[in-house]
Amino acid sequence: MINYWWVTRPKRKLNSIPEVLSTFAQISLDHEWEMQRGTHLSFEDALEKAHLKRIGERRDQTGGGARTYAAWLSSLGLIFKQESSGKMKLTLAGEAIIAGESPVEILKSQIFKYQFPSPFSIGRGVDVSSRFKVRPFRFLLKLLLDKRVQFLTEEEIAKVVIVEAENESDSMYEKVVSKILSFRNFGDRCLDDAFFDKYASGKGSVNPEHPFSHLTDTANTIANWMEYTQLAKREDSQLWLLEDRISESEKILSFTPPFIDRPEQQEYFQRKFGVDPKHSKDNRNLTETKTVTAKIVADQQIRTAFIAESLKAPISKISDSLVYKISEQTGYEPLRVGETLQQYYPRGAVGSFMTEYFELAFKGRDDAIEFEKATAELFRSILGFETKHVGPIGLTPDVLIISNEQGFIGILDNKAYSKYSITNDHKNRMVHNYIPAYSREKYPLAFFSYIAGGFCGSINSQIQNIVELTSVHGSAISVTNVIKLVEKHKDACYDHDSIRQIFSMDRQVLSSDL
Repeated sequence: MINYWWVTRPKRKLNSIPEVLSTFAQISLDHEWEMQRGTHLSFEDALEKAHLKRIGERRDQTGGGARTYAAWLSSLGLIFKQESSGKMKLTLAGEAIIAGESPVEILKSQIFKYQFPSPFSIGRGVDVSSRFKVRPFRFLLKLLLDKRVQFLTEEEIAKVVIVEAENESDSMYEKVVSKILSFRNFGDRCLDDAFFDKYASGKGSVNPEHPFSHLTDTANTIANWMEYTQLAKREDSQLWLLEDRISESEKILSFTPPFIDRPEQQEYFQRKFGVDPKHSKDNRNLTETKTVTAKIVADQQIRTAFIAESLKAPISKISDSLVYKISEQTGYEPLRVGETLQQYYPRGAVGSFMTEYFELAFKGRDDAIEFEKATAELFRSILGFETKHVGPIGLTPDVLIISNEQGFIGILDNKAYSKYSITNDHKNRMVHNYIPAYSREKYPLAFFSYIAGGFCGSINSQIQNIVELTSVHGSAISVTNVIKLVEKHKDACYDHDSIRQIFSMDRQVLSSDL
């Protein structure tokens, strides 16, 4: 029995879930899974060929690694075994990810519905203690919103939260808050004398050199999942809510859904758990037996290749170059590839790339050029600007955007920091180098803007100071709001004049401005 919160972690981050899920669907969808060693090994081979799993990881030839990855998908409510046929099916959430919907939005919904007990948590080889009746990530979100707590370290999650938080009652919540604050004052001295006896690893043993490792490993994975929602981010080893995601976090907690019952009945539970944000319930009729044809196999192979590409770059339409690339990867004729992609992804799959774009905004200088290139690509392929990545030239902003449609230009400076402040040096570059240089272009300079993971509290006054000195409009926009802008563009179809207005507010752009 595991006497603490536990999540499976073949990988500690969720970024590869779309590819793993699509690979699983390619190999195992509408096939029996239980006791099918050949299928398990085929899935494992496919994961290795796609570089989703390290070659040579497997310790035996029983397909145990494949079962771990399948359990990962099941634990997140993406797949389930149909009771009547024993065959594997996708939940609505799983179908939505395969269809190219934003995996962040879908998995965010799944993470905040994740609960103990579940078919996964009570399953063979897991067996999380029955004392837990809690939605762990909702509990964490509530703690991060609490002004008494504000942030959480992995050590606090490991030694306090995941061992203490049994349920969602007010008394239990206050007990956990009190224990966190006590731990901040007294450290390990506030832990129970029988701590290691109570919370030994699921294997019943403790590593004498790293006695807390089984708890800190779990806490690290849990923090990674929270970061994937794009509501929170680590800073100096502390997990904080992003300032411009506080209202969304409050909205998530404003409604308390009922617990999903009957965790011992997998199909019943998973079809309730795996409802994606666009549906209220799963009304699909899955009783008809599907014959897996050569066309179905081909379609899924093409879709798997497409999903892999969509995680690397934003795809707004099915281009000839993309068709030929996937044709080379899969071996299918370009005509067939093009027809399949147009059938399943007529509008591309922009949201898939946003996981990578979000992370680039917090990686600091090491990946700064990739952040700049990604920004240029978003404004070019999604928003329809001509763009130039000019950062490497020197004494230039990072990205120049040109609207031939409206006859203006804008300059973007990417800052891969969680709380960016415009230093005096950065202000002087904008005032004395960037703006004067690009004011002499064929079109007038409409605005300057900073894009970062987040901003300091004085960002508005810093922007206004540059505006006053240059008479050019300016703004700052967080990466989460750039993502929201791109996602809303799918339906709102912002023209260039609307985008100019958004980036010319002479202050930080808020989600309510979009």
